[in-house]
Amino acid sequence: MKMKFLSVIAAAALLSTLAPTVMAQNVAIVNGKAVPLARVDALAQQVARSGRPMTPEIQAQLKEEVIAREIFMQEAKKQGLDTTEDFQNQMELARQTLLIRELFANYQKTSPVTDADIQAEYDKFAAANSGKEYRARHILVEKEDEAKAIIAQLKKGGKFDVIAKKSSKDPGSGANGGDLDWANPSNYVPEFSQALTKLSKGQTTDTPVKSQFGYHIIRLDDVRDAQLPKFDDVKPQIGQQLQQQKMTKYQEDLRAKAKIE
Repeated sequence: MKMKFLSVIAAAALLSTLAPTVMAQNVAIVNGKAVPLARVDALAQQVARSGRPMTPEIQAQLKEEVIAREIFMQEAKKQGLDTTEDFQNQMELARQTLLIRELFANYQKTSPVTDADIQAEYDKFAAANSGKEYRARHILVEKEDEAKAIIAQLKKGGKFDVIAKKSSKDPGSGANGGDLDWANPSNYVPEFSQALTKLSKGQTTDTPVKSQFGYHIIRLDDVRDAQLPKFDDVKPQIGQQLQQQKMTKYQEDLRAKAKIE
């Protein structure tokens, strides 16, 4: 009898030793079921990815959220809602979404865009946009006769910006008096850029310039050496663009290798 009493005391002592360890791994025990601390950690990671700081107040809110979810989940299971076909379909879609997200995250981790990749892309951009930039205005109309009439008006002293606001069918530049801002000639269609680069500063085309958009009257306001953005200023954007391109190619390659019947 004495030995049995001692065994009970020993068991109680062991349980009291293990209890803090068990509780340290769980947030709470809800209706006899342990709620693991890992659930709080998972929610905390979502908060961290959103850029919000993890304060003691938010940590407490996450714990309450996890406990509330366990309560509601137990009730849903009690009502058999986890066995419905609709629920199972939604679970499968959620599983696919999470697994695909992990696939793409792993690809980005194992195939990152390097600084050398970004530098090479910037150098390519700089080579294509080096040289001269032109600040031009244009008036765009549908018919050649309209364009010739406008050129005649300009030669008689008509104001380019006023006519552009009134007559140009290019809504973007027309509202600004035909101003196209600074740009590399390669940004324009060939007919436009060829006519533009032949002009002297302040000169207007004597004849309408035809393109796929209609007929242009072009005036060259100024010329300068190309103003390229600094590498450090555009590095994040270039990196993001390259990563998106890599991801698109990765997805396309997977589809190309898949046997679809």
